Amino acid sequence: MDIAERGEPLPVELMNTIRADRTGLHDSLATQEEALGWLSAALPPAPDRVDLDRLRLLRDALRRLAAERTGDPREAAESAVPTRGAALRVLNEACADAPTWSSLRWAPGEAPVREIRSDAPPDRVLLATLAEQAVRFLTGPEAAQLRACLAPGCVLYFVRHHPRREWCSASCGNRARVARHYRRNRGTGRLLGT
Repeated sequence: MDIAERGEPLPVELMNTIRADRTGLHDSLATQEEALGWLSAALPPAPDRVDLDRLRLLRDALRRLAAERTGDPREAAESAVPTRGAALRVLNEACADAPTWSSLRWAPGEAPVREIRSDAPPDRVLLATLAEQAVRFLTGPEAAQLRACLAPGCVLYFVRHHPRREWCSASCGNRARVARHYRRNRGTGRLLGT
């Protein structure tokens, strides 16, 4: 799924690179190519290569922190990072892994441009940027609106921008309503029109 389609903050989009459908759980960061595709959509320009293990570990740490924040009861959504302490270590280490600084580039006849500089490799800078955005998100006002989508089979998170929003997408809302209808009417004979 394209980053812009869902419209969630970048840390939530990273959490949602684990998704589920009828065939099971899927990882959008399963291969180097998939990860680079996701990164180029999320934070262009993407590096030529990324440390997949570190990227997935950061994603799993964010999922653990989101589960803690939301009281997520979903077993299928459980993170590979076992504790909040471990998740905090992963996040904080990623933030510190690539110190950056700003510089100003201003060519004659052009507008000034801010550039981010670092002595670290580009993939580490990218992971540090993702981690820093996650810290800002988790400590900012939107974090209070972070929700786990409790539709049947869903493992995604979303930010509740509207008070009536209960699911990550319209299709999850439909699945939840169908499941609720089925539970209410199961065994009564009303499902078959009898």
